[in-house]
Amino acid sequence: MRKPFVAGNWKMNTDSYTSVELAERIASGAMEAAASGSVTVVVCPPFVYLQSVTKALSASSIGVGAQDVYYEPKGAFTGEISPSMLKDIGCTYCLCGHSERRHVIGETDELINKKVTASIVGGLLPILCVGELLSEREASQTNVVVTRHLKNGLAGLSAEKVSAVTIAYEPVWAIGTGLTATPQQAQEVHNFIRKLLGQMYNDQLAEEIRILYGGSAKPNNAAELMGQPDIDGLLVGGASLKADDFLAIIQTAM
Repeated sequence: MRKPFVAGNWKMNTDSYTSVELAERIASGAMEAAASGSVTVVVCPPFVYLQSVTKALSASSIGVGAQDVYYEPKGAFTGEISPSMLKDIGCTYCLCGHSERRHVIGETDELINKKVTASIVGGLLPILCVGELLSEREASQTNVVVTRHLKNGLAGLSAEKVSAVTIAYEPVWAIGTGLTATPQQAQEVHNFIRKLLGQMYNDQLAEEIRILYGGSAKPNNAAELMGQPDIDGLLVGGASLKADDFLAIIQTAM
């Protein structure tokens, strides 16, 4: 039985006060989930607030993740943050290959693979994001794109290392647009991902790895999405910036 997983990606939002306030409200409201251990809950604040949010959550079981990471352990890489730096301030998870990193910043599959690999080596748990653009879905290329993202993103990694990875399926056309894949559309892709992982590695890993849906997840659609057999959780964007909404989603996952 795969443990449900709810992650909040705060993106480039909050400030030094509101980031801590939001973390504290989530921690207070999620005490039941934390006590039961029934749901993995993670928040991903901006880099500059990671340390203060980690401190605010230190008495809870809520994990903290970074929104990005660099693949070198140290050196002359101005503006970058290494896995060891993130571990040092209490991060457990990190996002790799979020659609905005791919399509706004211009990250390649090869770069994302280096980040996933470095995260695992550095003791972090990567959340590898995959998903298609609207034009790609309309051209019936969803499975082709997801296959490319998955195979390139996990290239060179053994099944043992991949067991540290969580996959997040993000239909890019449903992020911040108000659109959401139907539960059936999301389930189809999640099932495809799980079968592909079985082909790439083995059936046991495919059954154990968690696959999240990320694409305008909200309290009013969380239950139906989470009710699908291959959807193990949600990567939440805008709704994670509102404590009541995020807590409602966590409650749905319990």
